Amino acid sequence: MKIIDCKKLIPRLAELISEANIKIDSMTVDKLRNCLKNETSPHAKWALEQIVENIDIAERTNSPACQDTGLAVFFVKLGQEVRITGGLLTNAINQAVRDAYVNNYLRLSVANPITRVNTNNNTPAVIHVELVEGNTFEIAFLAKGAGAENMSRLYMLRPNDGNDSIIKAVIDCVKSAGSNPCPPIAIGFGIGGSMEKCCIMAKKALTRISVPHKDTDIASLENNILKTVNELGIGAMGFGGNHTAYGVAIETYPTHIGMLPVAVNLQCHSARHFGLKL
Repeated sequence: MKIIDCKKLIPRLAELISEANIKIDSMTVDKLRNCLKNETSPHAKWALEQIVENIDIAERTNSPACQDTGLAVFFVKLGQEVRITGGLLTNAINQAVRDAYVNNYLRLSVANPITRVNTNNNTPAVIHVELVEGNTFEIAFLAKGAGAENMSRLYMLRPNDGNDSIIKAVIDCVKSAGSNPCPPIAIGFGIGGSMEKCCIMAKKALTRISVPHKDTDIASLENNILKTVNELGIGAMGFGGNHTAYGVAIETYPTHIGMLPVAVNLQCHSARHFGLKL
């Protein structure tokens, strides 16, 4: 049996949350540098130069890569043989968020949806827990800013619509978004399940945006969507060019025979995330 002590987990998580907001992961940076290298539009090339320079300055000065340090979203994979001690896991995660955001002066962006009164510590976090067999314990974190999240969409397609309509859905979403999500963007895609399930999958897909799907058919669809999106010409920060997106990740789940839910979750170029396995 694996034992996870919440009291020891809190400082580890807080450190990783802070680091994720300051240092963009190397695979994402490599993709953005590749976009810059291959960009043909002078205006988009200039925008990409600013993006890459900003990422370098953030890491060098220990500053947030984006002023919108986002809503803290977590995906927890919890094995049934894991024992949690020292308190509730959700409480520990929220304490880590409070410590990371308040102590490191990250922007506090969480407010009551009705009164709009700020909670002043960026909690509560949004936490999704998946129960699995064995002693697995994994946590994935996303900092979700409003600019990209506001542009995300849910589509309830007909069951016989097929891949063409799925691609049309993402094109509709990206076209409507324009420059608002700060392209080049990452695109998380959820296909199947129920209305809420596909939305959660779309967001979870963003945690593996730099890794192709293991299923070759889905990986091929990811590449097809990326190619089609980049033909839109929106480009870096809306300046045109051939890099509207730098990555697409798809998650699927069996669905009802009478429906085809599709969710598109967009993420800005400063895709701040981490994965922790204990």
